[in-house]
Amino acid sequence: MSDHIVVVGAGIAGLATAVALQESGRDVVVLDDRDGTSAGYAITLWPNALAACDALGIGAEVRDAGARVEAGKVRWHDGRILREPANGQFTAAVGEPVVVTDRNQLLAILADRLAPGTVRYGARVSHVRDGLHGTSVELADGHSLTAAAVIGADGIGSLAAQYLNGPLAFRYSGYTAWRGIADITIPDELAGITVGPGIEFGHLPLSHGRTYWFAAERSQEARRAPDGEIEYLAQKFGAWAEPIPDVLSRSKESSVLRGDVYDRGRLRRIAGGRVVLVGDAAHPMRPHLGQGGCQSLEDAAVLSIVASERSSLPSAFREYARRRRSRTRAVVNRSRQIGHATFARPAVLSGLLTRASARIPAAVFWRQLGNIAGYTAGDLAIRT
Repeated sequence: MSDHIVVVGAGIAGLATAVALQESGRDVVVLDDRDGTSAGYAITLWPNALAACDALGIGAEVRDAGARVEAGKVRWHDGRILREPANGQFTAAVGEPVVVTDRNQLLAILADRLAPGTVRYGARVSHVRDGLHGTSVELADGHSLTAAAVIGADGIGSLAAQYLNGPLAFRYSGYTAWRGIADITIPDELAGITVGPGIEFGHLPLSHGRTYWFAAERSQEARRAPDGEIEYLAQKFGAWAEPIPDVLSRSKESSVLRGDVYDRGRLRRIAGGRVVLVGDAAHPMRPHLGQGGCQSLEDAAVLSIVASERSSLPSAFREYARRRRSRTRAVVNRSRQIGHATFARPAVLSGLLTRASARIPAAVFWRQLGNIAGYTAGDLAIRT
């Protein structure tokens, strides 16, 4: 049996897990079917993710690479403020500002920590098997690898998840989302989200005078704007409060990613034998809490810790699954609840629910946010 661990997928979850395992002395190979390029949108790293980055030894570098944001204003589409944190309240609740950074920059930081040759691009995995003498990863080109273990970091449609659970069940959420980067600077005090009935638009400062933005609305599945996504969004949000029209006017079509939002049924197993799942392969979640990448980083840190605590990898994987179960389920469920309220039908109902949520007592709101995204929440999730 080979001594190395094969990680399937070179996204945030896969690279972070590889970094964590290599730092603990494990031999790791990462396989990915892409050519090494990746979508160029940004990511918001909440303090729980920064706690995981600290555990991985990249915290300072990640913080230096992005813009630090303390605001979190929620506005109605005409500019009226629904919720605005008092001075210092945001940081007091979650422990430190969030970091908004290029996703590719985060991937580069992770990749730079890996030994040369760790990541093999253009390697499409077609099958995963686990036997008495080790795991086997079969590639589409006919080659195969044997390993001490396989870590599935291959996203919502994960082959490793299918190996552990059989066919995966997907359901369209009923809405689609856009992400983009604009060549414009917005004031820090405008950072946050602007909402309307069944529709939303978020905007956060990014480094180098840019703005990361995201939007979502109810839509038929697999639709595309015939005249381009920016043109469609500019018409949709043209009468909304600034900075949204300006942000869209300074965005290039090539910078925009559109994707339908899907739910996947809860898995029976995220670990079995020498196979374990991390990131979206284990627990895909809707985007409303900005926790997809954050939970992937937590996964990597936790898996590294339990792998160092247990002499047997199957035992470590079972303990990892136990530690992560309640934490990730809570975030998945809360993200889904927010999506149901934001995009409820009819649209007037979603508007009422959104405005009502802004009236949650401040102490309750900040406590809930801290429990999900605070530095302490991330630290506890990693170390308990």
